[in-house]
Amino acid sequence: MLSVYFLSRKEFFVQIKAIIGLLRPHQWIKNGFVLVGVLFSFQWMSAATWLDAGLAFAAFCCAASAVYVLNDCKDVEADRQHPKKRFRPLAAGLVSPSVAVVLGALLVAMALAVGYAASTKVLMFVCGYLLINIAYTLWLKHEVIVDVFCIFGGFMMRLLAGTIGIGLEPSRWLLITGMMITLFLGFGKRRAELASALKTGKQSRKSLDSYSLPLLDKFISTCAAGTVITYGLYTVDSETVAVHGTQDMIWTMPIVVFGIFRYLYLIHHQGKGEDTSKDLFKDIPMLLAVLSWAVAVVLIVYV
Repeated sequence: MLSVYFLSRKEFFVQIKAIIGLLRPHQWIKNGFVLVGVLFSFQWMSAATWLDAGLAFAAFCCAASAVYVLNDCKDVEADRQHPKKRFRPLAAGLVSPSVAVVLGALLVAMALAVGYAASTKVLMFVCGYLLINIAYTLWLKHEVIVDVFCIFGGFMMRLLAGTIGIGLEPSRWLLITGMMITLFLGFGKRRAELASALKTGKQSRKSLDSYSLPLLDKFISTCAAGTVITYGLYTVDSETVAVHGTQDMIWTMPIVVFGIFRYLYLIHHQGKGEDTSKDLFKDIPMLLAVLSWAVAVVLIVYV
């Protein structure tokens, strides 16, 4: 009886670990886009603003995990043939499809409830995020270029929820910068997937048939240049100077340029890019660049 008890406990914890893996909490870092509006506003000391931003962040964490569950349910057979994705909880048989469906439904309900608690506008952007990603998972992920613009759309929903959704006015240049950097990361992801497919002979998505490495390199270069230019224009924009009361935001430019160059290095020479969140946490120079940028912004704007 005692051995059965310990075996049951072990199985329970394995199941919990698998469910957590299905939610992909390491991907929640992408929802940091929700907090960008607070960082670049003068509501830094407002507890109410932080509460609304925190609720919006939590809503998008639930929504993102729900989308990952849906994606894994739909692609379970294809994932079993993939050298890396076959270890995902559903593909590996660690979580049953019925449990995944119930979990996904609960996450959607939580995302909508928490989004509404923040504001009706945040709820609207959460719904927009869910609709874009459901369309992406069921259909648009197979459409060349459109697939990456769906990723961009999801990031824009986060950025708008963290600004308009909680009563903050977004900077036009900051929105464009957000667009360029999400397209940069999206096309970087496609390049990494295509490079992996060419190496292993196993393709993870249909849209890769319509891409080529030279074409993706052109897209990536365009978006990288666009990110640097639009961010630079944001730092010297008269509206930015007026809001922050300083012209010193321009000094964060070298950190941004380093981050872009470092990520290009990871894509081209380290075979990274398929999982941006893991790459960020595992690459010390990239992580230090992000932290340095955040610290520099806080010091320039608030000290």
